[in-house]
Amino acid sequence: MSVRTKTAAACAVLLAVTALAGCNREGADGAGGGKAGIDLPRSDSDFWNSYQNYVKKGVAAGEVEALALTNSQNDIGKLVANVQTLAGQGAKAVVMAPQDTGAIAETLRTLNGKNIPVVSVDTRPDQGDLYMVVRADNKAYGTKACTYLGERLGGRGKVVELQGDLASINGRDRSEAFKACMDQDFPGIEVFELATDWKGDVASAKLQATLAAHPDINGIYMQAGGVFLQPTLALLEQKKRLKPAGAPGHITIISNDGIPEEFDAIRAGKIDATVSQPADLYAKYALYYARAALDGKTFEPGPTDHGSTIISIPNGLEDQLPAPLVTKDNVDDPKLWANQPAKRN
Repeated sequence: MSVRTKTAAACAVLLAVTALAGCNREGADGAGGGKAGIDLPRSDSDFWNSYQNYVKKGVAAGEVEALALTNSQNDIGKLVANVQTLAGQGAKAVVMAPQDTGAIAETLRTLNGKNIPVVSVDTRPDQGDLYMVVRADNKAYGTKACTYLGERLGGRGKVVELQGDLASINGRDRSEAFKACMDQDFPGIEVFELATDWKGDVASAKLQATLAAHPDINGIYMQAGGVFLQPTLALLEQKKRLKPAGAPGHITIISNDGIPEEFDAIRAGKIDATVSQPADLYAKYALYYARAALDGKTFEPGPTDHGSTIISIPNGLEDQLPAPLVTKDNVDDPKLWANQPAKRN
């Protein structure tokens, strides 16, 4: 399917001859089978609802045999309880997307003690062994957003950054990369960092206060369009600040997620760009690696045959999937998952 499925001996030969990485091998006992337990992280975001649809379709298509899906609703307590239930029901591998990457450590240690491999989607837990993290390079998100805004604004102005949850590796990666890029490449731009905990109402309230204090804001970076897009556009429209791209007074906006609503907003000139976080590939490779874990396969760092790179992390491996920048120039690209409604609904 995706990453090369070689035996241990074949992989060793390939590495020795070509020095290429990214092979995998069967587990020592060659044993496999069992069912995966899958927890969905939330249902209050268009992005995660799309991911959920892809997961359900993959399970229905037999990509992995799974127990009934659970949903932790962005609540770490529910996630812990759901995972305990899945393990108690006989899950031999677990797929999760913990939104609080620090608080899941003890649960991961418990699963490790039971020899239940874990695939983490979108987020990288800080501690606890992981079979595989399925994720895009979130630092690249922040850097792409910074570069786009900086160049569009000519290196001058005031930018609001609607940050995610800084307890999350994603929120930290995007925020740190955005700041590093702005400090180095665009020192003439003043950035207002607004922590939101991935909550749209918090983002809207803080943006309103910032616009009142600084009416000359001319750029916005939204770290999650799935939760920030609608409240942000509604507020700008209410304040008569939602000007079409190219018009005087237009606020240049770049987002993260790549949901259909963001594409529609780009086409309408309401926002300028987004980074397409691959909901379809997150689901596809979450199920793929869950199946691989059940089959006793292991992987090595290096390039894959699906356009990504597996890297080593302190507590396992991470498959960094591609996440392209989307603007008016490529918003209609049929290869982008948000342009494939038949596969999402």
